[in-house]
Amino acid sequence: MPKIKVLIVDDSVVIRRILSDELSKDPMIEIVGKAATGKIALAMITQVNPDLVTMDIEMPEMDGLTAVSEIRKTNKMLPIIMFSTLSQRAARETLEALSRGANDYVTKPANVGSATLAMERVRDELLPKIKSLCPHLGVPLSPVPTPTHVTVKPTATVPLKPAAPSRIDVLAIGVSTGGPNALADFLPSIPKDFPVPIVLVQHMPPVFTKCLADRLSLKCELPVHEGVAGAVLKAGEIWIAPGDFHMVVVKKGMTIELAMNQDERENSCRPAVDVLFRSVAKVYGKHSLAVILTGMGQDGLRGCEVIREIGGQVVVQDEATSVVWGMPGAVAHAGLAEKILPLSEIASEIRRRILLGRAAVAVGA
Repeated sequence: MPKIKVLIVDDSVVIRRILSDELSKDPMIEIVGKAATGKIALAMITQVNPDLVTMDIEMPEMDGLTAVSEIRKTNKMLPIIMFSTLSQRAARETLEALSRGANDYVTKPANVGSATLAMERVRDELLPKIKSLCPHLGVPLSPVPTPTHVTVKPTATVPLKPAAPSRIDVLAIGVSTGGPNALADFLPSIPKDFPVPIVLVQHMPPVFTKCLADRLSLKCELPVHEGVAGAVLKAGEIWIAPGDFHMVVVKKGMTIELAMNQDERENSCRPAVDVLFRSVAKVYGKHSLAVILTGMGQDGLRGCEVIREIGGQVVVQDEATSVVWGMPGAVAHAGLAEKILPLSEIASEIRRRILLGRAAVAVGA
């Protein structure tokens, strides 16, 4: 079985050493090069032909943003994972890197001098993402806490009986790897007169979710907010779960509000899609519509089960347009998806289902 050839790009000698030492412990990984700048990395790519690149953002001569743009001019398929610090500036730059063609990111420990923390971050976050972005090599995931990647194709699924048309009162979305770009393509297609609130979980750390909400607000017709406890859900507003907090919906009298908690991680995630979806099912019942977009692992699978059990509806993104078909693939393989669609068709499918629900109400269904 071929190994995944990784090129490490970082101006820190310490980080390059930690990444190289830790990744090399996995028998499926081969470090084929290390570069201190984006300029050196560009030259090395043609020499060592890596399967994947880890990329720092702030570097001399050529930074990571410019390097990603340059790589994408000649190579559209080479997976790139940004390795950035956890700060507001880094969050903005990481999202920009994703928009320029990077596939995913991992945040460095706040104290890069702590080798133990850095090694844990590599083992728990970077290594599974490297493997999930190279499924063409047939490399199995290591037994780490991150959920396994699902590779079953849509044609192997056996959908459940479609839910009867019903009024839709909420749209709940779950997304992870590839999510920022998917959301940037998908959410602007939703019109400003959208008749229900939208709640979503994008797997991201603190700071990043606020930057994502601000960035999406500039692109969407609907306002996009980072979730806050006590916010009342209204039609035509989008709420993103804040990093490191589970977000749930709760009924308070005649209103439905957001609540936050820091309960245990689920599927190694906080926020977790399953947590949000279970609360949506409890509060909105059969009037729930769930959408699962691109992402690694299977977060959202159990939540979709609950939504389908109470008569709600589920739509997932297809494999061809997903960066990683883990989360949507798990739901599709379980037979919980009524529709498996390209990203470009999901917004129109949502509108169609809302219209069908209104028609059902009008005829007393």
